[in-house]
Amino acid sequence: MRRGLLLILSSPSGAGKSTLSKRLMAWDPTIRFSISATTRAPRTGEVHGKDYDFRSRESFQDMVANGQMLEHAEVFGNFYGSPRGPVELAMAEGRDTLFDVDWQGGQQIRNSPLGRDAVSIFILPPSIAELETRLRGRGQDSDEVIAHRMAKSRDEISHWAEYDYVLVNSDLDRTEQDLRMILQAERLRRDRQPDLTDLVRDMNTEFEGR
Repeated sequence: MRRGLLLILSSPSGAGKSTLSKRLMAWDPTIRFSISATTRAPRTGEVHGKDYDFRSRESFQDMVANGQMLEHAEVFGNFYGSPRGPVELAMAEGRDTLFDVDWQGGQQIRNSPLGRDAVSIFILPPSIAELETRLRGRGQDSDEVIAHRMAKSRDEISHWAEYDYVLVNSDLDRTEQDLRMILQAERLRRDRQPDLTDLVRDMNTEFEGR
């Protein structure tokens, strides 16, 4: 059985990261989505353990101090982070964990004790004009919010070269196919197949017995 890997997806808002994440998990239901822990209060309809792992500020900070968070950040006075325990359990079961994080979260995961099993992918839009068109096409945000997202996108995109793979999402179906191929290739890496050593040892034993 291979070890599970940590699949990091990052992109500026509107580039298609969330849609691609959903498609990838629909293609392979064994992929586990990393549920973030947060100190903010649950919103109407949100379920603990499904939408977020809701925690007190003290509990969250204890996890950080004990090395139980792969990445974390404070946003508008609340903490958000990725608990380490469920990821290690999934890895031991040979299941991959998908992280939908920004470049800072991705950097922390890559620098964590589990970083050697991380594969990072950055999703780029085909152009800035197309990115803005997609954000406006959602019909969910005000002009002010869109302007803020566009300004933040410039900072996100500036970190593209830190990732293992970069995909330009000009066609959603093609990008999904490329994402699948990356995952399949990474799963077949020699260092992710621990049974190979025993297999080759058995083959050498067969050679000696001929």
